[in-house]
Amino acid sequence: MVAADAHPSPDPLDGIAETLDRAAVAAIAQATFGLSPATLIQAFSEWALHLSISPGKQLQLGAKVARKYARLFDYALRSASDADAAPAIEPLPQDRRFRDPAWKQPPFNILSQAFLLNQQWWYAATTGIGGVSKHHQEMVEFGARQMLDMLAPTNFLATNPVLQRKIVETGGKCLIEGFQHLLEDMQHSVRGLPPVGTENFKVGENVATAKGKIVFRNRLMELIQYEPTTETVRPEPILIVPAWIMKYYILDLSPENSLVKWLTGQGYTVFMVSWHNPGSEDRDLDMEAYRQLGPMAALDAVNAITGAPTVHAVGYCLGGTLLSIAAAAMARDGDDRMASITMFAAQTEFSEPGELGLFIDESQLNVLENMMWSRGYLDSSQMGGAFQILKSNDLVWSRILGEYLMGERPPMNDLMAWNADGTRMPYAMHSQYLRRLFLDDDLAEGRYKVDSKTISLSAIRTPLFVVGTERDHVAPWHSVHKIHLLSSAETTFVLTSGGHNAGIVSEPGHRGRRYHVMTRELDGPSYDPEDWLARATPKDGSWWLEWGAWLDARSGKAIAPPPMGNADKGYAPIGDAPGHYVLEH
Repeated sequence: MVAADAHPSPDPLDGIAETLDRAAVAAIAQATFGLSPATLIQAFSEWALHLSISPGKQLQLGAKVARKYARLFDYALRSASDADAAPAIEPLPQDRRFRDPAWKQPPFNILSQAFLLNQQWWYAATTGIGGVSKHHQEMVEFGARQMLDMLAPTNFLATNPVLQRKIVETGGKCLIEGFQHLLEDMQHSVRGLPPVGTENFKVGENVATAKGKIVFRNRLMELIQYEPTTETVRPEPILIVPAWIMKYYILDLSPENSLVKWLTGQGYTVFMVSWHNPGSEDRDLDMEAYRQLGPMAALDAVNAITGAPTVHAVGYCLGGTLLSIAAAAMARDGDDRMASITMFAAQTEFSEPGELGLFIDESQLNVLENMMWSRGYLDSSQMGGAFQILKSNDLVWSRILGEYLMGERPPMNDLMAWNADGTRMPYAMHSQYLRRLFLDDDLAEGRYKVDSKTISLSAIRTPLFVVGTERDHVAPWHSVHKIHLLSSAETTFVLTSGGHNAGIVSEPGHRGRRYHVMTRELDGPSYDPEDWLARATPKDGSWWLEWGAWLDARSGKAIAPPPMGNADKGYAPIGDAPGHYVLEH
């Protein structure tokens, strides 16, 4: 037996070995666009192995093939004599690829029906196989769907009647225009320029135009105080903490859809956190740094400037998650400076994060961490690529078809321009975020620590207003809804139409907006998402009005506006909004 060394000396190769390993994984990450090949191999191997030893499933899939060919043959016979024959299969409601009447004409009707039947078969082939882990099953099903979407008949000239018609109508001009669009985009990509059309939306000129002052700055954020637009204001100011994965002006786009402008018009003093866009030098900024230098520093400034003992705190996406962490720590420590808490599309429980969970496992995080290690941050283009994969039909293949083949480039709008104005994520913070929240779900399961002491969302008793969006692929509303299980505070939950961004930018008068709303009283019962939806009240219009009434009911009588900044308290204005940090690229 070899005696154990109480103080083993470090292996001289430790540092070299770690550096070599990290460099190798980082190189692989660059080649695979941040995806872990090991995870993909494991997932498809497990699926193939369990399918190979499942004769019942094989028999079932074989029978499905026969039935689907029979349905396709039956449809072909019926459609030959009846152009309006009932299809063998209908596309999913969100699948808009085959809506043009041209797809009902032969032979394209047979092609589209064959594709949809094939898509349905592959779903059956990649799901419901005994022994395959849920995570690997979801990855295989997702991978098969991506491959099918790439091979869809809509993507090829020979099999797309809509594209053929467009070429005939334009005399081939659409292909020339599409090629020009492709060259433009390639040139912009090579030069590191934003997409074509974003030059028409300049921060501080026609977006992010609400007037205000920078009243505080630290290494991580600038605090904007907006000028009042009413003679009197509510005594409780509003402090907004956006996500640092996005720039704050999603909430101050054009004047007609600016949440900031709307709130000041309702008689509120509004403060906004504008995050610094981190670089390599910020690699060690972690979640605790964001909490202390973000909402906590901002809260101190707002209290000092306005003299208000309490504020209405608002968090968007990751900013809402951070705000919930800050609120739980404050509740634990007896800090009651939050009059209310509002969260827009923000998760606090991460066991069901939607398809983003496909990119979260130990192997995948190892790849992402080493990719970030080589630079000190995760670039916005890498995050954007993951989101595009999640909605490849809408964001990849439809764009290739529309812009590069049909020559139809949609006009740039303020929301699209904002979406192209990306930010970075520092290495330490993003690694902690993915591991402690997504992978381990520490916040929901009572293991998340602030100042070396555990926090619990159950300590939050402040009234909550929580917004989920119907088509959110970043923070699925079922996941957002789980705040009901973590805190027994009075909770007004709103489910609004739209997605993660467009559902939040929902100004009054916006056509087609609708939402459901229901309030759970303090210590009242909670319901699962579908039961909640059945019980909630449906309403037409903007949820902003619902939120405005909710804030009004929890605010004091109007008073004179506070000063812009407070030099005596160390918060003298240091510049005009939108400030410096929002301009960082």
